[in-house]
Amino acid sequence: MLGKIVEWNLFSTENTQWLPAAREESGAPLPSLFFAPARRWRFAAVRANRTGGDVLGVTADVSKWDQVELLFKTVQSRFGGLDILVNNAGAGVFRGIQDLTLEDWRSTIDLNLTGVFNCCHYALPLLRKRGSGYIIQISSLAGINAFAGGAAYNASKFGLNGFSEAIMQDLRYENIRVSYIMPGSVDTGFSPRSGPADWKIAPEDVAEVVIQLLRMPERTLVSRVEMRPSKPKKNG
Repeated sequence: MLGKIVEWNLFSTENTQWLPAAREESGAPLPSLFFAPARRWRFAAVRANRTGGDVLGVTADVSKWDQVELLFKTVQSRFGGLDILVNNAGAGVFRGIQDLTLEDWRSTIDLNLTGVFNCCHYALPLLRKRGSGYIIQISSLAGINAFAGGAAYNASKFGLNGFSEAIMQDLRYENIRVSYIMPGSVDTGFSPRSGPADWKIAPEDVAEVVIQLLRMPERTLVSRVEMRPSKPKKNG
């Protein structure tokens, strides 16, 4: 759900200069590229119809090297380059270490961390071709706050934060900015509900932070953002 809201807000932004598929010689933005998984074709098509954007939906498992390679070859063929990469795919398995299986560990690390590496690796040549770009990672406060039952998830998010900090330093002098957002409790289907969730962060709030990062002047880099519910649910 969070990814869908981020995509919707990007496409709904009036000034789409930070999400162009291409630019004319004059610098005027052409219709925006909106890249969505194929399961969101209907949603993407509606947005394209309303905005005149050029939309492409592709199915890919980001944890699979060969599928990600094909994904970005398709982007290269269709659009000739890339301006923005938002890594949002993620999953969690929450069990005590004694109950955590090797498959639990591998599936969590492969999607939450290796999938980000795969996408960044293949996106970089396309970003470099543009001469600038932005990579935004959707991480979690679980990347700085460990908790019981979160061994695999915590490891993946601590790793994602460290990875993001490192590539930010690798790429900053190439005009490619890297930021990571760490939301706390977000009102999505990621975790089961147990009562009202109106105290949680709304997905739209995270999407708004993505938009604000993209709006920052190129001279400024907000490298990390922590987000929390302003009034978290009290225990007891």
